[in-house]
Amino acid sequence: MISRTDTETATPVQVVTAQDIQRSGKTSIAELLSDLASNGAGTLGTGFSGAFANGASGISLRGLTVGATLVLLDGHRVAPYALGDDSQRSFVDVSNIPLDAIESIEILKAGASSLYGSDAVAGVVNIKLKKSFQGTRFAAEGGKTQHGGGATQRASLSTGFGDLDTDGYNIFATAEWRHQGAIKVADRANNDWANRDWRGRGGNDLTLGVPTALNSFLTQASSPFLYNPSGAGGASNAANFAFLDSNCNFAKYRAGQCAVTDNSSFIQPQVDNINVLVGVTKKLGGDWELGLKGSYFKRDSSNNRGVPPVFSTASFTGNNALSPDGTLRPAVGAISATTFAPGAAVGAGLTNTLPGTARLYGYIPGAAPAQTSDNTATATRFAVDLSGTAYGWDVRAAGGVTESKVAIDYSGYVDRNALYNALKAGTFNVLGGNTPQQLAAVSPTFSNTNDSKLNYLDATASREMMQLGAGPLVLAAGLHYHKREWNAPPSPLTANGQVASTSAFVFGSETNTAVFAELQATPIKNVELGVAGRYDHFDTYGNSFTPSANIKWTPTKQFAMRGNFARGFRAPNPAESGSAGSFFQYHAINDPVLCPTSDKTAVGSVPVFCAFTPAFVQQTSKNLSPEKSKSFDLGIVLAPVPGLGATLDYYKITLNNQIVSAATSDPSYVPAFVRGAPVQMDTVQADGTTKSVLSPVGPILYGTSGYINAGETTTSGIEAAINYRFRLPGELGTLRADLSAAHTFDYTQTVNGISYQLAGTQGPSGVGGATGNPKDRAQFSLNWSRGPLDITTSMNYTSSFSTLDPSVDSNDCAKTGVSTGGRNYFAGFVQPSQYCHVPSFTVTNLNVQYKLSPNLILKGTILNVFDKAPPIDVGTYGNAGVQTSYNASMHQAGAVGRFFSLGLAYTF
Repeated sequence: MISRTDTETATPVQVVTAQDIQRSGKTSIAELLSDLASNGAGTLGTGFSGAFANGASGISLRGLTVGATLVLLDGHRVAPYALGDDSQRSFVDVSNIPLDAIESIEILKAGASSLYGSDAVAGVVNIKLKKSFQGTRFAAEGGKTQHGGGATQRASLSTGFGDLDTDGYNIFATAEWRHQGAIKVADRANNDWANRDWRGRGGNDLTLGVPTALNSFLTQASSPFLYNPSGAGGASNAANFAFLDSNCNFAKYRAGQCAVTDNSSFIQPQVDNINVLVGVTKKLGGDWELGLKGSYFKRDSSNNRGVPPVFSTASFTGNNALSPDGTLRPAVGAISATTFAPGAAVGAGLTNTLPGTARLYGYIPGAAPAQTSDNTATATRFAVDLSGTAYGWDVRAAGGVTESKVAIDYSGYVDRNALYNALKAGTFNVLGGNTPQQLAAVSPTFSNTNDSKLNYLDATASREMMQLGAGPLVLAAGLHYHKREWNAPPSPLTANGQVASTSAFVFGSETNTAVFAELQATPIKNVELGVAGRYDHFDTYGNSFTPSANIKWTPTKQFAMRGNFARGFRAPNPAESGSAGSFFQYHAINDPVLCPTSDKTAVGSVPVFCAFTPAFVQQTSKNLSPEKSKSFDLGIVLAPVPGLGATLDYYKITLNNQIVSAATSDPSYVPAFVRGAPVQMDTVQADGTTKSVLSPVGPILYGTSGYINAGETTTSGIEAAINYRFRLPGELGTLRADLSAAHTFDYTQTVNGISYQLAGTQGPSGVGGATGNPKDRAQFSLNWSRGPLDITTSMNYTSSFSTLDPSVDSNDCAKTGVSTGGRNYFAGFVQPSQYCHVPSFTVTNLNVQYKLSPNLILKGTILNVFDKAPPIDVGTYGNAGVQTSYNASMHQAGAVGRFFSLGLAYTF
């Protein structure tokens, strides 16, 4: 709140300028921020298809998840994204903020709740939009990937008039259009990380349509077929199969020649952006200034989870329906046996020609190829800022109305009862040719709209109070008010159980009022002291007080030391303490009754319930306390020679009372699984074959899990920045080198008195989405400019980490894929040791700009110059549905591959 001329503050701040953004070669702010060295575990990238809020992007400073980093726009709060990360953590989506509208980005890497309130536990990211613009600037660029897919085009237009100093006003507008093409898994199928066949690597063949022991040799193939589970020899006997078209037969099927090519699953979603920003700045009397801004950011994206719609193969246990009033209805629409008697109709024009009762296996023809959500996300903002001086005080007042809205169209889901009835009635053709009305009946499309609003008022004032020691005593004080509303209903067909158990909803609001103050003094020469404190009241839980103190000692111009202590907090949000509920799947277990020995070949085992992933119902808790933190920072600032600057800061953050799901964060938690009625299940017999028999107990339908304030997380590390500017001899130009790096010493999670060291592991996967927790990240750029030529090369480094996650009892390298990520690469096998380790990853980018004339700039970019492939990560579940084995949060640039783009900008 207190203005200063020294660019090195008492707490570490990284600034990314508009010129840095242009030199990066990135086409979106999400790509830019994901490369920050301080962005760690729990970050959310647009390629993370398994995320509940897929398509959006969030920042996780110091690895404490997106919920612990506060993102501001022009120094003020904005409405969080209308979908929470994992349906819980609130965050601001940065994926649709236009590049050309940004003046700079400030990253405060320290706890800052004493000034900013809730969520500023790990730090603050302040995205500053342009305040004024004169003239007209047009820019356009286009690019494509070397390996197919991902073609990107972007165009922007900025125009403005009025000079603040001479005319007393400025009015400007900037508009941006961006299209990013999808990259499909099929576009990268020749890479090992996109190949579903793991037999050559000691595992299973997970290719769609290939029968293996993992699926009991029964799976949907490229052609539909009938199977008689009661016939002698089971799935090994061709007489028990009847293929319904000539494209496949039993011999081809068992040989894996009826595999299905996945032409729908995404590595990178298709995204279309339209963004508009309008600003007016007017000088008033004296030194008062009024600023008005209105913005509309829109993102259309298509995201899928890679789960294709199939005919039900056996008993259908029904859908779990979760209503907005919190009512849970399990097993809605359960069907005891989805089978066809001998001679019975199997859809239109087909009958069961097998001698026994048969099941139908196959993909639903004509339906959407995968469960898909087409998201239209809009962010609107109207803001007023007033600043000036009165009675010796520097005064700032602001108010804003902000909203995030996400409208989703769902497709690729199946109404099992409607499908089964249509097949029995002979009105649906399993070979295709169905009318749109018939398809809509069995695989309906449906929609819902999620809404998040936040309105705020801020007022601050500062002034020098008196001389104290070697400098002035400066006081700043302020008031803050915001009201947040979150209205995210479930989609109608999941709420009533008509389609899959994916229902999720959030309803709730919070009102926050706060007062805060900051004091800064120089009691003795070269020593700067600062203290701050904030008192918050939330109508949801009560009050919080958060103080902070900092010191900076500058004995010489070449050296300074700085330190900071701060308390912080994160208030429970409506998804945690309001009216909310969701389903989630976490990691694989063995049913204690239906697979008691974990051996799917053991007599009495039901193979599909060995290493299966159960559903959980996430419930809210009304008596949650806020998360609380203590953070320490200690650093040095060096400027030994002209042009060279360096900072080195040590940090330690302890976060208590973390709000977590009991099922994913407490290893001692034993869920109360709810079972359905006993049904016919394929069960291993004494002769080793499987036979459909009535199960001794019903299948697990779901488990319940509430939110709890459990344990603590402590993390510590160092962050370094080195900047060097050097003018080369003669006319050789100027060099600029920038390095930022972060190393994590410790990342300890403690639950029920047991501590887990997670630095350099996959954890905490229950809190951070199995994004990986590497110890080291670094970003280096080297720029050379000479006359009209400007060349920048940059490198982004992520260190190696293991796929173990002790926090969820994943301590065995022989099975981390199943135990951490719930993946079946090595289910039933011993996982080779090399897959317990995710190698380091470095990607290099090149950006070249040439000023053809005073008004025209030509730009060329190559991202991932050396076409570095992503390392295999069997523990992450970010792309579990699409069965790729790379980490979409840490290594997405490798999956995209080498990317070329060319652009120009003209100013007139």
